Amino acid sequence: MSPVQLSVVVPVFNEQDNIKALCEQICKALENQFNFEVVVVNDGSTDNTRSVFDMIGPSFERVRMVHHPVNLGQSSALCTGVLAASGALIITIDGDLQNDPDDIPKLMRILADQPTGTHYLIAGNRTERKDTWFKRFSSKIANAIRSRLLHDHCPDTGCSLKLFRRDDFLLLPQFNHMHRYLPALFARIGVQIVNAPVNHRPRVAGVSKYGLGNRLWVGIMDILGVRWLNKRTTGISAVQLKAVLEDHSGSEQ
Repeated sequence: MSPVQLSVVVPVFNEQDNIKALCEQICKALENQFNFEVVVVNDGSTDNTRSVFDMIGPSFERVRMVHHPVNLGQSSALCTGVLAASGALIITIDGDLQNDPDDIPKLMRILADQPTGTHYLIAGNRTERKDTWFKRFSSKIANAIRSRLLHDHCPDTGCSLKLFRRDDFLLLPQFNHMHRYLPALFARIGVQIVNAPVNHRPRVAGVSKYGLGNRLWVGIMDILGVRWLNKRTTGISAVQLKAVLEDHSGSEQ
């Protein structure tokens, strides 16, 4: 078999009512277009997410599940999924079905249209949010504060639908809540950010895991930490340094 081109990484926590439809929709969106795999990371779910997947898993040959014994948070689940992935390209997507898997090929086409020789993060931006007014309000505040302090040129970092290179992600510092700051962290290592409008759908099953408390107040220290990192970048980006080292290694062979 040819190598996996694209790995779709899906962190899930207590999504027993969404997991089957999620697997179906991702596979339908990508079948016959890419050589892909789906890595679902069960982040210590306390409902029947794992048992439901155990029942449906054999019918999805391209889907596998990795388990955390306890809930470690979305950033830890994201890191686990990327480490477990086989593809050179990674797509991240939420497990609650609010992101639309049909947008994945769209992000792949946008990446293909970019000039060669540069590394990119294609960041989905939800143009029409299908959330409660309170969730939209809390996200708006958090995005405004983050954008003001980090200048990450991304209007919607809360959208989980993102496309990037696996080896670029592995250059990032890993910490709790890092998933909220991916554009700033990728830009810090020399990756170009491209924003892409994507669809957003209302949640039809399960409950949201985030609110104003864990979007804003907990994030203040994280924003200050990322800002501290950005002010201490070196003269050469991590992506450039990696390319130099690879060229040097190749010239010695």
